Amino acid sequence: MILSSIRDVVFGYGDEPVIDRLSLDLEAGQFIGITGPNGAAKTTLLKLMLGLLKPWSGTVTLNREITGGGKLTIGYVPQQVASFNAGFPSKVIELVRSGCYSGLGLFRRFTKEQEALVESSLRQVEMWEYRNRRIGELSGGQKQRICIARALAQQPQVLVLDEPVTGMDAASRTGFYELMRHYVSRHGRTVIMVTHGLEETSSYLDTVITLERKEQEGWTCLVTNSCNAHFGQEA
Repeated sequence: MILSSIRDVVFGYGDEPVIDRLSLDLEAGQFIGITGPNGAAKTTLLKLMLGLLKPWSGTVTLNREITGGGKLTIGYVPQQVASFNAGFPSKVIELVRSGCYSGLGLFRRFTKEQEALVESSLRQVEMWEYRNRRIGELSGGQKQRICIARALAQQPQVLVLDEPVTGMDAASRTGFYELMRHYVSRHGRTVIMVTHGLEETSSYLDTVITLERKEQEGWTCLVTNSCNAHFGQEA
């Protein structure tokens, strides 16, 4: 099932387009990677998909039927979201619990199920033991992981991550990719991730969207699925 359909999208900054006539379909229930060099408009593409940016022309359509008529929940962890300074007062568990707020009643009373969800989300990113630590005391990689835990606590149908493994060591990165693979394969969710580390992520991904510049052709969007079939549209 198509999750997002992008048709003839043009968008840029100032007078210059960075995305030009892009058409692309994203399938639900996949682990999708977006890669390319710095300046290749990867984050811009993410924001267009989410409706955070409005294209100059063309259309971006999110298919809300994948929820069976319910509300489509999207968890979004932007790039460098974990830049809390040392004086940031909140505890880890308070930040992750805030991911559940949209599902609470007027008085924000947590049920046992929601408390269990918070614990599960922290355990999945190996941060449960840090639940009572101040966020500002954590390392950059640890801050990144608790931001991911907060997104998981939202129980989103779609999880969108902009370079989520920044600051993580090799073992933590591998564990994270395995977690996302499980999230997609066992729970039927969709994960869209911007990454520079294609050499270590390709075996986990269903689809890779590569933004690259070709001589005298401008930016090109190349899509590779798990069967290694290639197709694309100039961007």
